[in-house]
Amino acid sequence: MDVGTKRSRKTEEEKSGDKVNRPDRKKSVAFADANMKEAFEKLREGKFEDKQLLEFLQRAIEDLRSNPFCGIRIPSKLWPKEYVQKYNIDNLFKYNLPNAWRLMYSLRGSEIEIISIILEWTDHKESCTL
Repeated sequence: MDVGTKRSRKTEEEKSGDKVNRPDRKKSVAFADANMKEAFEKLREGKFEDKQLLEFLQRAIEDLRSNPFCGIRIPSKLWPKEYVQKYNIDNLFKYNLPNAWRLMYSLRGSEIEIISIILEWTDHKESCTL
């Protein structure tokens, strides 16, 4: 192949970085509601497994602050109706956590900011459809 005709292939992150995940956009993470935030805070007081899950979630939050698109996009036909009705989402992502846990989140944003909204975390047994 001629060097002049060699095409570069961009990764999905590079493509999204061109328009959506620009470095100049402020990135933040929020909980979908007060109950979700309270459940997160209660993990600090729990047993070893709860504290371990808290560490997994804290790592995920760091990753989302760095790159909101780090999760796996879920096709709309697989979205739980509860998410659509309760949170009025127009996108859904899954972030795989260790020990078969999953973090479900949606993105909201503007030209200036992008917010990763944590909808829930669940283990594989509870969410076997995603």
